[in-house]
Amino acid sequence: MEVKKLAEEGEIDHILIESSGISEPVPVAQTFTYLDEETGIDLAAICKINAMVTVVDSNRFWHDYGSGETLVDRHIGRDDHDDREIADLLIDQIEFANIIILNKIDLVPAHSVFELQQVLKRLNPDAAIHPTRFSKLSLEHIWNKNVFNLDEASQAAGWIKELQEEHIPETEEYGISSIVYKKARPFHPERFMKWLENWPSVIVRAKGFFWLATRNDEIGLLSQAGSSVSIQGAGEWIACLPDKERKAVLAEEPEVQGSWDETWGDRQTELVFIGLNMDKQAIQSGLDDCLLTDQEMRGDWQTFQDPLPLYT
Repeated sequence: MEVKKLAEEGEIDHILIESSGISEPVPVAQTFTYLDEETGIDLAAICKINAMVTVVDSNRFWHDYGSGETLVDRHIGRDDHDDREIADLLIDQIEFANIIILNKIDLVPAHSVFELQQVLKRLNPDAAIHPTRFSKLSLEHIWNKNVFNLDEASQAAGWIKELQEEHIPETEEYGISSIVYKKARPFHPERFMKWLENWPSVIVRAKGFFWLATRNDEIGLLSQAGSSVSIQGAGEWIACLPDKERKAVLAEEPEVQGSWDETWGDRQTELVFIGLNMDKQAIQSGLDDCLLTDQEMRGDWQTFQDPLPLYT
């Protein structure tokens, strides 16, 4: 309502909105993209988002990222039940940004600033990154950039680009690299749980889909940021859909046919790991050990013990 009022008053070139530090960027962007049914206001008809900007505190980033704390722990949540992880929120804001202001670079060594800058580039390859002191930045780096697009922003994260085979060059000097793990064989739940419980600390960000033997019809979604590792359901595999619906989906997504298995359909694991000085071979072989053996593939998968949390 206030944005509409300002826009209608005229004589305004730009409105800079500083969202709360605990705000998730997607709902903010959607406010300017879709009609608000409650108020009947369609901001997209009178204004547009020029760019989404995120400020990263270079002096606090790694501390906050690895703290394992929730917003409630910091007493900054929306209420006493706001158990969102600090690390997840940081990642959401970074991966959705068009412009990242890497602030307080005067408080950390130059090599640490460059390392963090390379990590941010890997997390969001398309974002413009501006190192600053006291957030001093010429307006030409923000105004009139016209770089925001909701669909593109939703696909900007580095892990998505890696899954789409848009490989990002590695920064070998600082050991920043990524792994794309793809296998058309399911994980054994107990072995996969054990691997998750011994999560390699060098992994900074991980996300993707996985196939679990004991939950053969459901897509598993793995997400990690900092010390927070979570799994949840992401719907059914296309192969599990009713015949008519499955054919309709395949007609709309012909690229799926390229990896379609006659027995298992589209079931497969596709995970991306971004980290510092990762032992790629150890991570890949560790995950390989979680896969069903040939003998287990022929057995009854429902007899396996499944200690993993239920999908939400």
